[in-house]
Amino acid sequence: MYEEPWYSFVPELQQRQPASGTQGASGHRRKQSLLQQPNSTAEQDDTAEPLPALFEDQEDANSPPEPTLSRRAKSYSDFYDIVKAQLASHAPKKRRKGRRRDRTWDALALPESVTARLPVEEERRDDALDKELLQASQQEYLLYHDELAMTERHLGTLIADADNALQVLESLCQSFRAVDEQTSSFQAQCDGLLTEQRRLETLADAVGTDLQYYTYLDSATRRLNAPGAGRLVEGGSFAEILSTLDSCIEFMTKNSSYRDAESYLARYTALLTKALHLLEVGFVNHLNKVSVEISRQVAATQSESARHALAYGRFEEMVLESYSLIPNVQAVVQSAYEPDGQPAPSPNAGIYANTASNVFHSYWAARERDLKPIIQHDLDVFKEEAKESIESASRNFVKQCFERSYNEAGLFRSIFSIDAHYSTDPDSAFAVLKAQRTILTGANVAPIAANLQSVLQTSDLQTICNLVGWVTNEYLLPEYDEDETPFVGRCRELAARLLAEHLWTFTDAFFEAEIAKSITKAAVPPEALKIGPVTNGDVASNAFPPIKRALELLVLFDQSMPKERCQRNSTVIFKLIKESIAAVQRAEARIKSTTPSKPGSGSAAGSTDPDLFTIKNLLILKNELMTLEIGDVRGGGGGGGSLPGTALGAAAGSASSLAGNMQHYLLGGGLLHTFGSLSTYIPGSSLWSRSGANTPAPGGRAVGGTPGATPRLGGGSLGGGGGGCGVDDASEQLDGLLRQAIHAFTRRWAGVLNEARGVVGGASGGSGNGKVLGGRNVGKEMLERAFSGQPEVVGKLKEAIQIEAEGLVQAKGEGRSYVTRV
Repeated sequence: MYEEPWYSFVPELQQRQPASGTQGASGHRRKQSLLQQPNSTAEQDDTAEPLPALFEDQEDANSPPEPTLSRRAKSYSDFYDIVKAQLASHAPKKRRKGRRRDRTWDALALPESVTARLPVEEERRDDALDKELLQASQQEYLLYHDELAMTERHLGTLIADADNALQVLESLCQSFRAVDEQTSSFQAQCDGLLTEQRRLETLADAVGTDLQYYTYLDSATRRLNAPGAGRLVEGGSFAEILSTLDSCIEFMTKNSSYRDAESYLARYTALLTKALHLLEVGFVNHLNKVSVEISRQVAATQSESARHALAYGRFEEMVLESYSLIPNVQAVVQSAYEPDGQPAPSPNAGIYANTASNVFHSYWAARERDLKPIIQHDLDVFKEEAKESIESASRNFVKQCFERSYNEAGLFRSIFSIDAHYSTDPDSAFAVLKAQRTILTGANVAPIAANLQSVLQTSDLQTICNLVGWVTNEYLLPEYDEDETPFVGRCRELAARLLAEHLWTFTDAFFEAEIAKSITKAAVPPEALKIGPVTNGDVASNAFPPIKRALELLVLFDQSMPKERCQRNSTVIFKLIKESIAAVQRAEARIKSTTPSKPGSGSAAGSTDPDLFTIKNLLILKNELMTLEIGDVRGGGGGGGSLPGTALGAAAGSASSLAGNMQHYLLGGGLLHTFGSLSTYIPGSSLWSRSGANTPAPGGRAVGGTPGATPRLGGGSLGGGGGGCGVDDASEQLDGLLRQAIHAFTRRWAGVLNEARGVVGGASGGSGNGKVLGGRNVGKEMLERAFSGQPEVVGKLKEAIQIEAEGLVQAKGEGRSYVTRV
């Protein structure tokens, strides 16, 4: 910032003599001030000499130390001393305090009193030096000033050029406005021409697109009618031909108003049929070649594993070795059906479905030729095993057929790329495969049923039920998890169809034949009409023989069939109950014809009470139905019966269960509803007849009917349709007969009880009372013999007879007829 000439006066001041002045004898001599300016001009004009450095150069503390040569260590102990000395030599030196220097500067400072006595000299200015100093100090700023001036000139030039360009643009804009105003009509005409051009281009494209559906006819006709057209089915272009023909047929169908659309549609349809026929012929020829080779190899071997490998593994390998023939066949099948076998929604699905059906039949015909030795061998083995055990042989045959069906389904899916699931649609692939009844397929179970039925036809009902129950328990009832194998799922489907379509119907026919044989047309000897004693505590041991057989058939049917089939409109259960009721009614009529009408008289002591006989057998039948949880039993024309809410019996023949049923028919039926007044009835509590000639009027009197006559069910025929007891409801008929039998029994034996007491209709004392008393004893013996080991049932019947007798006495005293509502 300051130049060296400024400090040129310092050496001169050092050479100046000290000023003279008065000094004390003991004081020091004052030196001349170094700040005093020189008095002569010549001294100022002398050449300035550079001043020596005022301060000593300070050593840089951060600079590295000067390299020195360390003394070599004489020993290991001397090495530590050398390192310590070396570190001490390189340590930074402490700076001494500058007291002396500070004292030197303090000596140069003059007191204010001395400075005030110094003469004041005028300051001289040098303009040239000022200019040089100003120029030197402003050198950097002057350069920046020149750059700014040059930049200003450039910016001014750019602004002028921009103004000129804006003026030119404004003139051009005005020119364009003028041209636009003058050419607006021309522009509108050009836009119209462009629009028309685009319309014509679109129309030309549409015409060209539609025209290709017409021009393809000649090309397709030449290719499909050529001498070597049969080889097209083995190439990849055949699928393109089919897809193009589909597009043409679809186009002609949608645009039937186009010129010659119907003619082209018919010709394209004919070409499609021709192409599919070529594919069918090619596939059949290829299949026949494979079948001949496989049949020869299968017939030449006797090993079952080798036959299986040839019939499935080798056959699949040879069929799939056909270039593009099998992919073309798969394309045709997929055009007819969905992957699950449902009909495809394409408009030409019918044409493709016809070809697919022909291909399927040709395929199964070839498979029948290939598998004929294997099938015949399995049938021979099955028949040989059936001679020893039909049930065991049938189980093995079913397992073997299910495995073969699964293999056939896998082979069919591999060749035709379709898996036909169960469907009721007649147009589905399942319906086509199901119609093939000569060989076992993945969707056909008729061969299994036919072979089983041919063997089971000569077996008994027990064997058939065992087989049907085994199939049900083995494949339908187990609960499988979500990870079940495809084989298990296929077996469940086949078992369900085998049972529902064949075996259940076959079993029902055997049951109906057995019912007709052992119940309807069974010969009943006279001793079977008597109620014998109960043996081994079994309440059904002294039942009517047809009822015993009916119980056996009920248990057999329930064990072999699912619960749903036993409880919902089963024709077998319905017919079994109806024929059992009819057999009991016929036996009751025979008993009545051979037994005196008055209880306890004549030979009645050794005979059977007809009402007690009916109660005994029908109550056993009803108890068995409740034990098996069989609710409403209706015929085929009746509505669906509802299942019982709770199980009303734990085991067949249980005495407590039978007593519970008896209490139901006595208490719930209205016989033991009250002990106070039998003329008062609880509305809705009676399970007896809904309406009829004996419906009581208010006050307890019956409307119509003959006093003392046995009421009939609903005022109509037994089991008839009166009062809601329909002819198609076997349960209602059974309940009605039980009510009628219980009422008749209690009514007659109540009269016997009153005659014994001499209360109603009899002379007192004498032989008459003795006979009646003997009749009472006979009735007691009959109850105990019929319901031996069932004191609850006997007690309920006795209680009902007692209440009935009291009701008759009360009615006699009031002078009115007593009619129990039934």
